[in-house]
Parts: sequence; structure tokens; C-alpha cells
Amino acid sequence: MSSDNTERFKKPLPKVNDLVHGILTNDLTILSKAITLIESTKPEHQKIANAVIEKCLGKKTETLRIGITGVPGVGKSTFIERFGKMLTKKGKKVAVLTVDPTSSKSKGSILGDKTRMQELISDPNAFIRPSPSGDSLGGVARKTRESIVLLETAGYNVIIIETVGVGQSETAVHDMVDFFLLLKLAGAGDELQGIKRGIMEMADAIAINKADGDNIKQAKQAETEFKRALHLFPPKDNGWVPQVIRCSAIKNRGLEIIWAMMENHFAQTKSSGHFNDNRRQQNKSWLLQYMEHILKMDFTKNSKVSKLLPVLTNEVMDGKISPFRAAEDIMLAYKSS
Repeated sequence: MSSDNTERFKKPLPKVNDLVHGILTNDLTILSKAITLIESTKPEHQKIANAVIEKCLGKKTETLRIGITGVPGVGKSTFIERFGKMLTKKGKKVAVLTVDPTSSKSKGSILGDKTRMQELISDPNAFIRPSPSGDSLGGVARKTRESIVLLETAGYNVIIIETVGVGQSETAVHDMVDFFLLLKLAGAGDELQGIKRGIMEMADAIAINKADGDNIKQAKQAETEFKRALHLFPPKDNGWVPQVIRCSAIKNRGLEIIWAMMENHFAQTKSSGHFNDNRRQQNKSWLLQYMEHILKMDFTKNSKVSKLLPVLTNEVMDGKISPFRAAEDIMLAYKSS
């Protein structure tokens, strides 16, 4: 087939105003298409996506952003589904952004969250979007922030971001949410892992999940241990005192208490001004993250760098020169271009 015929059968790129209109009217097909454009690395898609985000920034609804993390097996998917269903029954519109681990070797990802949340995905007031994490920090999709803007424009007033529960994903998610919930298990060796300075300091609350049946006694013991651990840390700048709560997502126990706690947190931080200050810092992080991305792209696409990098990489691997010397030579080549 000739190149002319190939061009003829290519789908035309969507128009920015059509996408924005579809997002504002919560057309799920268009919303999904817009998020796909955001996740695309093609320049023509990025240009449209950026224009859509610009138009959506002034049309966002007031939202609450909740980050949920925990090690694999803690029951994040069940918790999010039951928690989301409870919120939609209260009249909330809930969006869930789940980030699947992407294999560094095969570049494939599972993207199975929709199959694990069958009830929530069929709810007309809920939207679930699984995204491969790619090579971004800690398994958090690079375009999660942009997706949040579109979802808020579409009228979703509770945005839940689920991390993969490994690596540095907690830090990345913490920088884009209003409330950070850490899910833990009792009786699975998870208590000791939970007492880590970084994650404990970030958490606004710890929910000990699967506190039912024969596990209730262990859950109570874990609750006591985590409460003691939290006393070791200095108070948060916003004045909030992190809480420890037992729950059972599969039994729908404790979810109402957790939501009431979150509402108290939102009310307290909004009245003190910390809520808006946090959002402003999120926007700053967004800027710095995107600047880092475009600088990296510009650097790696540089003709001198692309020629020199593989040569010096091999020399470093063979022990002929140090990484420091190689890096300096590459930077000199970049600056001279």
C-alpha cells in the first residue's frame, strides 16, 4: 500500500474543543480517549493533550484527592471497591486511578484492577482507570496529575489514587493527594515493616484491614503497636493527628468511620488554610516534574549526546573511565551543541 493510501486510512486527530465538551458532559468514551492521549508519548498527541488540560484547569469541580497504599495482599482492591460503593451511595462521584506495575524487562503490565472491582466499575457514578506505571518513579504513572485534572473537570468529586505498594510510589502519590491512607495487615509480619519512618510520617491514617474472624485479636494488638509508633513522630505541620483504625473491607466494617475521619481532616485543613497551601505545593511539584521530563527528553534526543552516550557507557561498563568523568564529558557535549 502506498504512503498516500496509508495516510488516507489514518484516523483524524480529535479536536481540542470536542474533547473538552465531552469531558464536561462526562462522556466516558471521550474521557477515556483524552486520558489515552495524555498517556501517549507521540508529540502530536501530547500537543492536543496539553491544550485540553489548559482549557480544563479553569473548569474543575471541587474535589477530594485520596491516596491509598499498602503492600500486595493487604486488600487494596477490595477496600477501594467497597469504599467507593459506599461513597456513590452517598451521592458522590468517585474516580479511581490505579497504577499497575510494568515489567522492566517485557514492558508489559497486568492492568487487572477492573476485573478485581466488578461492582464498582458497573456503578454509573464511578470511573476506574488502570494505567501502566512505565519507568516513572515508584510505579506512579507520569501522567497521573493530568488525569486528575480531566476527572475533576468531568465532575468526579472524590479521586482515589492507588499505588502499587512497592518502591517509592508512596512518596510520589503523597505529593498529589489531600489525604494519605496506609492499609496494613495484622498477623502477617506486616507490623514490623510498617514501622518505617518515611511511610509512617506521610500517613494521615493507618487502617488495619481484614480485622475480622480469627484475626480480630491480632488486629487489636497491631492497632496498639501502631498508635505507640505514631507517638514517636513529630506532629504534622497542618496540626492533624494521624489515627489508627481497624476495618474489614470484605465485611463493610469501619468504612463509615474512615470516611468520617477523612471529612474531619478535610474540614480541619480547609479552615486552617493548609488544604489550599497543599494544593499549591502540588501544582509546584507538577511543574518541576514536567520540567524534569522535558529536559530529559531534550537531553537524550540531542544528536551529540545520542552518539557519545553509548560509547562512554561501554567504557564505564568496561572500567576504562569513571561514571563521573563520562557524565562530565556528556554534559560538555550537550552544552556545546
